[in-house]
Amino acid sequence: MANFKTALVINCGSTSVKFAIIDPKDGHVFVSGLAEALGLPEAVISWRFGDGDKEKAPIPKADHSEALDYLVKNILKPHPELLESIIACGHRIVHGGEYYSEPTLVDDTVVANIEKVIPFAPLHNPAHLLGIRAARQSFPDIPHVVVFDTAFHQTMPPEAYRFAIPEEYYKELGIRRYGAHGTSHMYLTQQVAEYLGKDVSETNVITCHLGGGASVCAVKNGKCMDTSMGLTPLDGLVMATRTGSIDPSVVFFLCDHGKTPEEVKEIFNKQSGLLALSGVSSDMRPICEGYEKGDGKCILAMDTFCYRLAKFIASYYVPLGHVDAIVFSGGIGENCWEARKITCEMLKESFGIVLDEEINEKALARLGFEGGLISKPESRVKVFMIPTNEELVIARSAVKFVK
Repeated sequence: MANFKTALVINCGSTSVKFAIIDPKDGHVFVSGLAEALGLPEAVISWRFGDGDKEKAPIPKADHSEALDYLVKNILKPHPELLESIIACGHRIVHGGEYYSEPTLVDDTVVANIEKVIPFAPLHNPAHLLGIRAARQSFPDIPHVVVFDTAFHQTMPPEAYRFAIPEEYYKELGIRRYGAHGTSHMYLTQQVAEYLGKDVSETNVITCHLGGGASVCAVKNGKCMDTSMGLTPLDGLVMATRTGSIDPSVVFFLCDHGKTPEEVKEIFNKQSGLLALSGVSSDMRPICEGYEKGDGKCILAMDTFCYRLAKFIASYYVPLGHVDAIVFSGGIGENCWEARKITCEMLKESFGIVLDEEINEKALARLGFEGGLISKPESRVKVFMIPTNEELVIARSAVKFVK
């Protein structure tokens, strides 16, 4: 047997499998990779050991099961000690409905409940189920544990998660605020508490997970009190191609002007957000370049993104009362110093946030910044940039079930 213990972390999309083997104690990544374009002739799997060079191999028309089979037979078997080190498998699941508030050992009931909430995550949950079945087949002798993006938000009070619609639609259809990115928000909360030298149960923080999908979370004494995403990941902040919060009547208006509900869904989810406002890209990087050059649409996209973010942050003083810190994370939060600066400027006068602009400009994950304080000592509320690590949370959650 291997003299070290690891967890396999799996995140399945409809045509992809993202995987990593992690030491749950120190977070060291032994191997990470991605199988993509599954089911197509151009399907490929890529991986790297530690910080080594990326390797790649074609797996034409492979499905999820065949991709994991390739991982075991072709990537891990030549390294038997690493294969033997795997003692648990953690699966990222986008939606657990109201069923789960904690990581849970996979059994038939869990699988059935994930199936029940497919309507809330129709692109994600079916793929996660494929991954669970494939992984249990490839790794039948270890515990498989599901970690839900929605679980961290199950501590929200009713006034935060209920919508003002007839109760029957909540009770019979489960229509309420569920949130997303919960694993990231939980990790960031724990990290901020460490930086502050406080117990998590005594920490009030506003966590901002800003990427292609983006959400904000109000955390009081370590527990979620409110979050920006709603029934689905469409609500809340302006995102890469999603509208974020919008007047529901826009749906009726567009339908009255010839659009079908399916077309509106496509517009709101895939044609809106930063892409629509900038006219350039759904990626923040070219928008930042356009912003610096004075491009009017890029300025609009950046300012709208930051304005919506600042409004949510300001509103979360209501459930929290006192805020110890604000933390930026995710692809945009970790690498777009301009968005952090603009957002904090909007909050400066009212909430006493004073950013250290020199540190902020250098605090970029792509340049190796590992996380830390980016505000000045006189800032009434501390501001951090912390790279998120959802995989580590999932790995640690999984090994807790090892007997």
